[in-house]
Amino acid sequence: MKLVLASTSRYRRDLLSRLHLPFETLSPDVDETPLPHETPSATALRLSALKAQAAAGTFPDALIIGSDQVLMLGSEQLGKPGNFDSAFVQLKKMQGRAMVFHTALTLLNSRTGHTQTRDVPTVVHIRPLTDAQIEAYLKKEQPYDCAGSAKSESLGIALMQRMDSPDPTALIGLPLMALTEMLANEGIDVLTWQAE
Repeated sequence: MKLVLASTSRYRRDLLSRLHLPFETLSPDVDETPLPHETPSATALRLSALKAQAAAGTFPDALIIGSDQVLMLGSEQLGKPGNFDSAFVQLKKMQGRAMVFHTALTLLNSRTGHTQTRDVPTVVHIRPLTDAQIEAYLKKEQPYDCAGSAKSESLGIALMQRMDSPDPTALIGLPLMALTEMLANEGIDVLTWQAE
């Protein structure tokens, strides 16, 4: 069976390539607007499943990976900043506080319809930061396509005081520990898999 990543995120693509499995990518057309009164975890889980389902029409005989991430700072949901000014405002709000990244993962077997889903939360504590530190970080990293404006896999780690997560890859956008378990449930052992 083909393995399909229902995402064009370069971060998810790079993470999935760590498993040394061949895969294809597809950009799912999904409305990512949260539903009224939906919890952050429920939003992330619903969207990860919708992304996987959106690829099933194109790939009717595949294992399809969908993933979505929702960032909560208190009761506020933060998205991708898109530019310097928005990123500065985000980091100014976040400095000295803890926030929760809900990273949801779905593995859909489009042949059988079997679906596995999981939310892997990560709590990130941001250090107290000066305006000069925030500005310097943003100019060096330009993380405008990352929820919360900080890339833990790069210089953004210097913004962080502590991280609590069952899977460090969840914060980057694709929980590989959960994914390897889900793939094993579908008969794919990433350690012993060999190309035919």
